[in-house]
Amino acid sequence: MNDRLVTPRLQLRGITKSYPAVVANNNVDLEVRPGEIHAVLGENGAGKSTLMKIIYGVTRPDSGEVLWEGRPVQIASPAEARRLGIGMVFQHFALFETLTVAENISLALDERIKPAKLAPRIHEVSENYGLPIDPDRLVHSMSVGERQRVEIVRCLLQNPKLLIMDEPTSVLTPQAVLKLFETLRRLAAESCSILYISHKRDEIQALCDSATVLRGGRVTGTARPKQETAESLAKMMIGSDLPECRLQPHEPGEVLLRIDRLTLKTLDPFGINLRAISLAVRSGEIVGIAGVSGNGQKELLAALSGEMPSGKPESIMLGETAAGHLDPAQRRAIGFGFVPEERLGRGAVPALSLAENALLTGSHCKIVNGSMVEHGLIRHKVVRGFARDVISRFKVKSRNEQAAASSLSGGNLQKFIVGRETMLDPKVIVVAQPTWGVDVGASMLIRQSLIDLRDRGVAVLVISEELDELFMICDRLAVIAEGRLSPPVPSAGTSVEKIGAWMGGQFADAESDKSVEAAHA
Repeated sequence: MNDRLVTPRLQLRGITKSYPAVVANNNVDLEVRPGEIHAVLGENGAGKSTLMKIIYGVTRPDSGEVLWEGRPVQIASPAEARRLGIGMVFQHFALFETLTVAENISLALDERIKPAKLAPRIHEVSENYGLPIDPDRLVHSMSVGERQRVEIVRCLLQNPKLLIMDEPTSVLTPQAVLKLFETLRRLAAESCSILYISHKRDEIQALCDSATVLRGGRVTGTARPKQETAESLAKMMIGSDLPECRLQPHEPGEVLLRIDRLTLKTLDPFGINLRAISLAVRSGEIVGIAGVSGNGQKELLAALSGEMPSGKPESIMLGETAAGHLDPAQRRAIGFGFVPEERLGRGAVPALSLAENALLTGSHCKIVNGSMVEHGLIRHKVVRGFARDVISRFKVKSRNEQAAASSLSGGNLQKFIVGRETMLDPKVIVVAQPTWGVDVGASMLIRQSLIDLRDRGVAVLVISEELDELFMICDRLAVIAEGRLSPPVPSAGTSVEKIGAWMGGQFADAESDKSVEAAHA
C-alpha cells in the first residue's frame, strides 16, 4: 500500500510552547505513520523532550494541533495518552525509590493489578526482551542502567500503539541495545509506531526509518537516516562540523589515587560485594572502568566518593593521605572531585539554582576569584561569577546562573555538573557516565575537558558503559564484573572483543599474567 494513503498515527501541526525565558517549541510539524520508527534529533535544549511531553500529556502546548489517527485530540494527561495507546520511556526516570519494581509498574498501569500477580508478567516480558529485572527488588538499590530496564518493561506491558523513547539506550550495554533493537523492530512490524530520541548516530542509522531535526525549538529539516552519513547527521543536529577530541601520548607521573585490595560487603540485599579491588591512577592519565550495569559500579562509586567509607583507611589513598575512612566533604577538601551517574538529586539539587549548586561542592576550593566562603561568610558575587564561567565555558543553555537545576535539559545539566567539577581544579576526579544523554557536540566538549584535566596532571578515573567513549579518551582500561576488577591494560592495542569478553567476567587468565598484573603497581 502507498504510504501516502495510510492515515498517520500521529500528526503535530504548528505546536508552540513557551516558558518565561525560552521558546521550547516554535511552530513544530511532525508526522508518524503506523509501523514507522521515527527519530527526533537535535542538541540538548533543542526542544525534543518538551515536544515528547506534549504528546504524552505531561505538558500542554500554547498553540497548535495534535491529530491521533486522523482525529484532532486534546491530550490533557498521561492517563489520557495511555488510553489512546501512547507509552513513554522517560530520560529522567519516573520511579518511586522506596517501592519494588512490581509496585512501581503496578502504579503506572491503568489496569489495577496487584504487584504479586503482576510479578510473573514482569519477569516473562523482561526475559523475553533481554532486559532481565527482579520484580521484588527495591528501586533505590538499582543502578541507573537497571532502572532504565524497569522503565522500558513498564511501557512494553502496556502494549502501546505509539511508543516514545527518550534516550532509552544511554546506560545499556551493547548487547542489551541489540536486544532492544530486536524488540523495537518486532513492535514496528506489528504496526506499533515509535518516536525515538537519541544522540547516538549509529543507533539512528541502524534503527530509524525517518528523522525530524530540531534546532532552537524549530524544525530545521527531515532525513532518511540510512541514506545519511554519521557526519552529515551530526552537522544537521548541531549546525556545524563535529568538534574532535584528541588523546595525545602523555607520560604519567606519580600515583594520586590508589585502591588497595578494597573489599566491602554491601548492606543492600540486591547489591554487589566488592572483592579485593586494586587499581592505581597516576597524575596525567585517564583510566576507564567498563562493565555491565549492576556489577559493582554503584558500590565502587560509593566507596570512592566517601558515601560508603571503608573500615581500612589505607584501602583508598589520595596522594599520601589514607582516605578510606573519610567522608565526602573531607575527601573534597584534599582535592577529590566527583561526578555521580545520577544528575538530579546526587549531582545537583533540583530546586536550587546553578550558583547554589556550585557552592555546595565548591565551598572549600580556591578558584580564580578567591574562595566562595571566607571566614564563614558566603561570597555570593564569587559564587555567581564561578557559575557564569561554567555556563559560558561549557556552553550550558540556561536562563542564567540563578536558573534552577531542574529547569535545564538533562544534557545541559550534565554539562554544568562536569564543568563545575573540572573547574574546581581537583587533583583526582572520578566521573561516572560522563556523556549519558548528552548530544554529540556536547559529548566531545565533555570528553575534551577530561583530556585537558589529564594533560594538566590530574588523575582521572572514568566509569562508563560506553565502550567507544572509553577507547576514545582512556590511556588504560579495566573491567568490573561481579564485584571484581580486571587488571588494567593499555587502551591502544586492546580490542573491543577482549573487553566485551571481560565484561562477562572472563579475565581469570589476565589476572594470572604477571606482566599484565604489573600495571597495578
